[in-house]
Amino acid sequence: MFTVQVREHIMIAHSFKGEVFGPAQKLHGATFVVDLELRRPGLDHHGIVCDIGLLHTLLKDVIAPLNYRNLDEDPSFAGRNTTTEVLAATIHARVCDQIRAGGLGEETGGALHSAKVTLHESHVASASFEGPIA
Repeated sequence: MFTVQVREHIMIAHSFKGEVFGPAQKLHGATFVVDLELRRPGLDHHGIVCDIGLLHTLLKDVIAPLNYRNLDEDPSFAGRNTTTEVLAATIHARVCDQIRAGGLGEETGGALHSAKVTLHESHVASASFEGPIA
């Protein structure tokens, strides 16, 4: 399986509900390094998984609505804790929506196997969501 990965970052504010989160129940900020990895069983006729420039632009476009936002005020997360795991799954779903809509080209989108989104909270902690594009 071939892979290609791009990286960006977002800065957000949020709070969590639940004793398990301790002091993170209060509003706090976070900066996440976001890695997006695509997998494909074979390369295209150019010898690539996808256009890495298009992929980087797609990732930037997908995470832009989250950047510099208080996610507690975002209706798409109403009633949910915006944990690192939830954000990874949300970004994965939005990336896959864009790929299925042709964001990487019709031929490329149909040939991709899966995507993995990893959010790095720090140099020692991260969470990921991985699944098929379709």
